[in-house]
Amino acid sequence: MNVILLEKVRNLGNLGDKVSVKPGYGRNFLIPQNKAVFATAKNIESFNLRRAELEKKEKTTLAAAEQRAAKINDTSIVISAQASDEGKLYGSIGVYEIEDALVAKSIEVSKREIMMPEGPIHSIGNYVIEIHVHSDVIANLQVEVVAIK
Repeated sequence: MNVILLEKVRNLGNLGDKVSVKPGYGRNFLIPQNKAVFATAKNIESFNLRRAELEKKEKTTLAAAEQRAAKINDTSIVISAQASDEGKLYGSIGVYEIEDALVAKSIEVSKREIMMPEGPIHSIGNYVIEIHVHSDVIANLQVEVVAIK
């Protein structure tokens, strides 16, 4: 299935690219989320008329994402959890705990923006967590996990 991207999609393409995707991905995700349209002659023509408007929208979302990333880069959070004498946590620190700590500091993020490729945190210490605020913008958040006394 060929589609025209209406915005940049990570690992797929940029605004205006004509890409071939599997039918289920196109029908069930890209088109309902208004990230793409079918690549018909009529849609290609209408896209070319709207291209300037879509590029302007993309620039404003990128600028807003860069501002959010700058705010996140300047932030460090401390999460308290119960831990053993060796520093192992009873439980783990995951995406939800990091999201709650950021919301408490009045920084809005969604759980799908927080990337933890090594999985949840299981011991006390300092960590750097990547937050993907935009497909082009990645912020680094300093997280310190301390034991509850």
